Amino acid sequence: MINYLAADTSSRYLTVLAKKGEKKVLRHIPECAMQHSVILMGEIEKALAEADLTPDECDFFCSVTGPGSFTGIRIGVAAIKGFALAADKPVKAVTAFDLIAYNVNSAQPFYVVIDAAHSHYYVCGYSGGKICAEPRYLSEEEVKALNSPLYGFENLPFDNYIKLNPENCLETAAQSAEISDNLHALYVRKSQAEENLIANKRVEL
Repeated sequence: MINYLAADTSSRYLTVLAKKGEKKVLRHIPECAMQHSVILMGEIEKALAEADLTPDECDFFCSVTGPGSFTGIRIGVAAIKGFALAADKPVKAVTAFDLIAYNVNSAQPFYVVIDAAHSHYYVCGYSGGKICAEPRYLSEEEVKALNSPLYGFENLPFDNYIKLNPENCLETAAQSAEISDNLHALYVRKSQAEENLIANKRVEL
């Protein structure tokens, strides 16, 4: 039997999963907007209580580390790190790409695509269950030119695209991932604030 707590705050939704042996409690809010910091801890407390699970009973703690919402990712990673440190238990880091890839059964190479706003996307390639193309930040036209099956969890404008439900993906991803030495956010590009700061410095020069 395996016990764990997993959280995904990487996008506009919020998912918390508490697993105690065969008992599973999944709490999912489709539209969380910018309320992750307000809602997350309450949802974790409810999930743990419903599963009759305490942090000390967890074998590990898991967080989706991005890419996605810069603020949301930091909130989820910080919360899961806190539980792991307090309970002295290991952590698992699941990227938003892995969240989907662990739930895709495909004999051919494919890409996981995540909306990065402004007609750009975070993209990562997989083959045989492993990454074959490192995460990139691509335009819509560049994604279309990949000419391979695409998977994700959002409504995206691509013909060869299959949408999965992130609510149903967290369990497989959390259980499939390996124990990590550290838990940190995955950023494929700098945040808009950082990019604006760099641009302003260039103008000043």
